[in-house]
Amino acid sequence: MSNAIHRNIPDNRGHNAFTSDPELSSLLDVYLDSDLRQHTAPFFDELGKLVGDELETLALAADKNPPILHLRTRNGADTQHIEKHPAYQRLEHYAYSHFGLAAMSHRGGVLGWSEPMPPAVKYGLTFLFVQAEFGLCCPLSMSDSLTRTLRKFGSEALIAQFIDHLTSQDEAQHFQGAMFMTEQDAGSDVGAITTEARYENGVWRLYGDKWFCSNPDADLAMVLARPEGGQGGTRGLTLFLLPRRLPDGRLNNYRILRLKDKMGTRSMASGEISLEGAEAYVVGEEGKGFKHMTDMINMSRLSNGVRSAGLMRRAMNESLYIARNRHAFGRHLIELPLMQRQLLKMMLTAEQGRSMVFHTAECLRRADKGDQEAAKLLRILTPLIKFRTTRDARKVTTDAMEVRGGCGYIEEWSDARVVRDAHLGSIWEGTSNIVALDVFRSIRREGTLPVLSDYLLRLIDASALAERERCLLKQVLDKAGLAAEKVAENANNEHEVRRIASTLYHATSAVFLAWEAQQQCDNQRRAALAALVLRYKLLPQDPTVIDSVPAEHCAELLVEQPMGATRVAQLIATLNLSEPTAERVPEEVS
Repeated sequence: MSNAIHRNIPDNRGHNAFTSDPELSSLLDVYLDSDLRQHTAPFFDELGKLVGDELETLALAADKNPPILHLRTRNGADTQHIEKHPAYQRLEHYAYSHFGLAAMSHRGGVLGWSEPMPPAVKYGLTFLFVQAEFGLCCPLSMSDSLTRTLRKFGSEALIAQFIDHLTSQDEAQHFQGAMFMTEQDAGSDVGAITTEARYENGVWRLYGDKWFCSNPDADLAMVLARPEGGQGGTRGLTLFLLPRRLPDGRLNNYRILRLKDKMGTRSMASGEISLEGAEAYVVGEEGKGFKHMTDMINMSRLSNGVRSAGLMRRAMNESLYIARNRHAFGRHLIELPLMQRQLLKMMLTAEQGRSMVFHTAECLRRADKGDQEAAKLLRILTPLIKFRTTRDARKVTTDAMEVRGGCGYIEEWSDARVVRDAHLGSIWEGTSNIVALDVFRSIRREGTLPVLSDYLLRLIDASALAERERCLLKQVLDKAGLAAEKVAENANNEHEVRRIASTLYHATSAVFLAWEAQQQCDNQRRAALAALVLRYKLLPQDPTVIDSVPAEHCAELLVEQPMGATRVAQLIATLNLSEPTAERVPEEVS
């Protein structure tokens, strides 16, 4: 019997996703003040346990039982009702009610804390939650960002009418949010939107079709529409708040035509909507709808990056567990050099994403308090994350499926589901091309590059890297900045936006990793990760030369235990870092 058990595929079910990830705990120490860190510790631990067991079970069930659209009751009443599986409803309970993830940024009292939670708490918990369930995190994010947009731009009366419902943790009272923007001929080209708003008898009414509406039966949705006779392009758009039901309880005048049969996020409903004179409320100034909606889109993009980073960490948890517990060729998988190399590549990419989202969350906190530097940083970091982190999640999750082997391809496990879900991140809220272009739009129109460069230089000086590595990273950062300026200034260089955006992402993540190592004091491990980013993702590589750094030299990083400054310095020395001599920057990793 013992031999049979020994041969079984390692199964990580029942693990605590928080305690099995020591770096998450260390990063919370960096980004949260001590009182809040201590207060939230039990909730992170509770969610970690749920993610590894109950939430995983619920997510598998919800994925296999997608929502069903019911257009009528059996006696012919028009209900437009979406039936959600009980497993999905239970996931909603944990996200919206138990942990209050959609409310905690907007009011005090959630999880027993008197003030609204800073973004690092919300995104830290989301980072954990998504390791079990991705689909629900889309309407969760939209509910959160809709509330933010309403509070920033809505009238006092409109806010008073809906804010208590949006921030309630009572399942009977809570309103979920959505964003209806995409049309058949106006996907990424928002200026081509044809949905029309007409002012009729003192009420704004919307007419038109929205092609891709996630959470289509949400209680409230933000909708972009063009007032009748308004100018073309984005400048003619106005933002509207669309209620699902009218004050008297009747369904509003729009129909859910059908639900989408999606590759991933099958647990969550996405549909097509026909607006047939639906009543709606203007949010903000007429004609500035796109500007107002951009705030909601950017928050959704950042949340998308957090979710992608979480999926990569889930992939690492599973892969490390398998590698540590499965034998092949007389050894544990994690002792095999090629597996070490694969795991290190996955880990490095995952940790880059994690540092990017946590540091950007801190920039968001500062920006919301009026810090103009942080606002500029947020403007460029958000599309960088949406562009690169979401693409990286596709590869890391696929590699994790391969680490499990044939079982990873079987739907009894979650590997295939996670891979399917990971592909969504680089499509929604702007495809990779669109978001990479947005990086350079922020540079060209809002002057974000000098702000980012100056900020990163300060962090390098305050990092855990030795002087030689600091100078090298500064050189690379300077070259990346010059390349970014050329791309931003010359439309003929548009074909380079993805490659140079990738370079900016890698340089920024290396700086964040090195800075975090300095904040952790007795654990310089992240400085070694920063050096690996420099060595393998920023410095030119000759594909015909055998790498002189054997994987086992860096395998200690896979243990995920604190590393002192001396040991990290020794590891960095083995990387043979040299000054960048080539005039080009490394090519984009697809």
